[in-house]
Amino acid sequence: MKRRAILAFMLDRPGVLNKVSMLIRKKMYNVDTLTVCSSRVPGISRMTITLQEDDIAKVTQVIKQLEKFTEVISAKELDTQKSYWREAAIVKLEVDREHLTAFNGRYNFEILEKKGKDVQIVQIAGSTVQIDTFLDEVGRENIIEIARTGVAAMEK
Repeated sequence: MKRRAILAFMLDRPGVLNKVSMLIRKKMYNVDTLTVCSSRVPGISRMTITLQEDDIAKVTQVIKQLEKFTEVISAKELDTQKSYWREAAIVKLEVDREHLTAFNGRYNFEILEKKGKDVQIVQIAGSTVQIDTFLDEVGRENIIEIARTGVAAMEK
């Protein structure tokens, strides 16, 4: 399945997020991430939805239905080649600090806190693939807890 990102700008009103999520639920899509923030225009929110879908017609249908909502100003799919997709994660790991030094320079991470002898809390930022690769290399069996932001995407 291909990962798709839909960028929508909408009026910042109560219930809009619920309307959008109900539309996606009705279409039986599983949302990978949903990120909402204010835009540079007061009263307008920016929403990035990522989901897995190979059929472009289905994605186009969702976008057209989103645009029918009176609160939605615009909606479109972001091309992976013409946009940046980034996220961040905070990860509590059971590894010693020396194990993490092997990853310095290869990944954009920072040690936030050391708890006890071998528990580290790190913050990592980058593409979803970079974060997933870091987690695989550090060892998923060493992960105690993880919190991810979801994808923020922007056209180049």
